[in-house]
Amino acid sequence: MVINSLMHPRKAYTEFSRVLDPAIYEPLPDDWLIGITDVVDSTSAITSGRYEDVNFAGATIIAALGNALGSFDFPFVFRGDGAALALPPHSVMTATSVMRKVASFARSDLELDLRIGLLSVGEIRAKGRDVKIARYAASENATYAMFAGGGVKWAEQQIKNGRYLVKHGKDTAKPDLTGLTCEWAPFPSRRGEILSLLVEPYESTRPEVFATLARRVLAVFNPEPRQSHPVPTRIASPKDSQKYIDAKMWSEIASNSDFCKYDDGLRLTLDCTPRQIQDVEAILVAAKARGEINFGLHRQSHALMTCLVPSGSPDSHLHFLDGMGGGYAKAAEMLEAGELPKVSAPDRMSAALERPILAS
Repeated sequence: MVINSLMHPRKAYTEFSRVLDPAIYEPLPDDWLIGITDVVDSTSAITSGRYEDVNFAGATIIAALGNALGSFDFPFVFRGDGAALALPPHSVMTATSVMRKVASFARSDLELDLRIGLLSVGEIRAKGRDVKIARYAASENATYAMFAGGGVKWAEQQIKNGRYLVKHGKDTAKPDLTGLTCEWAPFPSRRGEILSLLVEPYESTRPEVFATLARRVLAVFNPEPRQSHPVPTRIASPKDSQKYIDAKMWSEIASNSDFCKYDDGLRLTLDCTPRQIQDVEAILVAAKARGEINFGLHRQSHALMTCLVPSGSPDSHLHFLDGMGGGYAKAAEMLEAGELPKVSAPDRMSAALERPILAS
């Protein structure tokens, strides 16, 4: 099984630069559903050092829904403190039940408030936005959905404003989170800083203009293929000292990770040099001044990985990446505030967290 594949569209692209081409995206049917989850006030939890709890809560809907449906064959994207997903209409009852369960779990077990919302693609189109998808094959066994058209971003904004919310239920049954784990110690940057970067086009920006800008950004970070990959090339430190993994399996983990995504804009977790960040900031500040894009970024010293290994298909494992110092949530704060970046040293964690990596 290839995780997150979808009969519509059929082709998966193996080069990330191809998913920047607006022409490859295909619209979802009107009666499909878009689901959004996010941790309310994730900034406070992050400030208190609960990075892993926030990421785990963000990934719960993906694991729980795939387990409930018996398949992970639906489009989804992990966003750090939440997720977005698309489902066929016959899944509405299951989706509603599972969303309530993960919200209850987040509240009772993680002491986090998980906002949950659901609406149809048709409702989004009625407001002048669209939901289109393409597929990116990170490896032979892991395929991620990419979203375009502005509809998912619009849906997220509406849900945060209190529309299309799924009311929390009283059912205390636990969601089935089989396969969802946080097994690895944080990965320290090997090149200088872990960067969490969000870049979104304004509604008036033509897709071709944004695609050209996105390619310029990626060219700075990856003059060679996968140069800025935040997962180390050699085996990192497992939290369980008894856990054994060989070099081949670790290579597959790195290949199956989601460090580059297109989700109505660029969503990147990269290991890069301070000079690369400065160069990209200059590109983005100029593009923002031209009225083409908005962006947010956050620097930190480590990256986090949350893993999903379906019990029915362990070869089709996925690995969700975020920055440990606040990651996508902090980058989103800057984007939403419309701030320009402040050049500063990356966040540093305590010495207890500066665990050695077994190489690289």
